[in-house]
Amino acid sequence: MAAKALSMFRMQRRLNRSLTVSILLFLVLGLFGAFMSLPLIYTVNNAFKPLDEIFIFPPRFFVVNPTLDNFYDLVILMGNSWVPFSRYIANTLLITIVGTAGHIIFASAAAYPLAKYRFPGSRTLFSIVVLSLMFSPHVTAVPNYMVMSWLGWIDTHASLIVPALAWSLGLFLMKQFMEQIPDAILEAAKIDGASEYRIFWQIVMPNVKPAWLTLMILQFPALWGSDGGNFIYSENLKTLNYALGQISQGGIARAGVGAAVALIIMSVPITLFVISQSSVIQTMATSGLKD
Repeated sequence: MAAKALSMFRMQRRLNRSLTVSILLFLVLGLFGAFMSLPLIYTVNNAFKPLDEIFIFPPRFFVVNPTLDNFYDLVILMGNSWVPFSRYIANTLLITIVGTAGHIIFASAAAYPLAKYRFPGSRTLFSIVVLSLMFSPHVTAVPNYMVMSWLGWIDTHASLIVPALAWSLGLFLMKQFMEQIPDAILEAAKIDGASEYRIFWQIVMPNVKPAWLTLMILQFPALWGSDGGNFIYSENLKTLNYALGQISQGGIARAGVGAAVALIIMSVPITLFVISQSSVIQTMATSGLKD
């Protein structure tokens, strides 16, 4: 009886200790999370500050007299643009949606044979993909521009969409996830008469949902924030980020408008991340498969 009581006491101590450590860990992570959210909080407050609060010294972190004048001025400036502002929005949505969806499809289609089949040169191809991850986009900027020029895609949306389709990180990530799918599931589907396309769309893609959601989170902000300055020169093909950037670069008088622009530009990717984050975590926790 005494041994049982001692065992229960030790178990309770372990549980209490674990609870204490969990609370401390929660507090530490909460502290770091609050610190990392400071730039976002500051940007939101800046967007609602009047000009006198933006230029006050020492600067204030929180807004004292919130106002919507910055957004009203932004709307007026957008209305005075000689290119309809809806055109900038449509261009950005076209580039972002087509580039993101196309990248997920192309990366998945290329990763599937590399992950589940062995053919001559497969290891070499994957080694080239891994090697390409070492190069910064600034290193490949000139070759990328030359290729787009040879193809005649300069000053077209294809100059931004097509390079996004071939992002090597997406192929690498999709291959790593697809390798975790048991081959027995695919072989069973083949025995049942399923084609490769059906296996890919109905078995492989649902089981790598965390991978393509992650790619969506990574690729969408990159395309959404692109101004196309190196490839697109026609005003009617420019993106929303370019148009808002030109509006905010009007000197000190447009500092408030610039703060509103910063909030608008960052709100869409953050919203996408918040919506997709729970799906990524839930899918990662429930879709683990092993042979």
